Amino acid sequence: MTEEIYDHQGENLPPATHHDQQTISEENLTTYWQSNLRLLAKLLSVWFLVSFGCGIILADWLDQFSLFGFKLGFWFAQQGAIYAFVALIFIYSWRMKTLEHKFGVDDDEENS
Repeated sequence: MTEEIYDHQGENLPPATHHDQQTISEENLTTYWQSNLRLLAKLLSVWFLVSFGCGIILADWLDQFSLFGFKLGFWFAQQGAIYAFVALIFIYSWRMKTLEHKFGVDDDEENS
């Protein structure tokens, strides 16, 4: 029984991307992960301040102001924290795309 050796000469290989030229170092991955954690800490702090701070702790003080006819403390407790959370999701997505591209861990082939 003879074995045939097939020399494909690269005809079915996937297209080359910018990731093929760049090897991600362990130090680069560590820096990327630390940047990710710092971003998460900042965004969660903002969310905590808006939801817990403005919606609960500062609600009585904020109630002296009004927004669309509602007391501001009530508005933060009912609507403001939700709007802030949705905004933080979009900010996180935007910043993560920036970080991933900066550290070369993104999957976008159009940025090659």
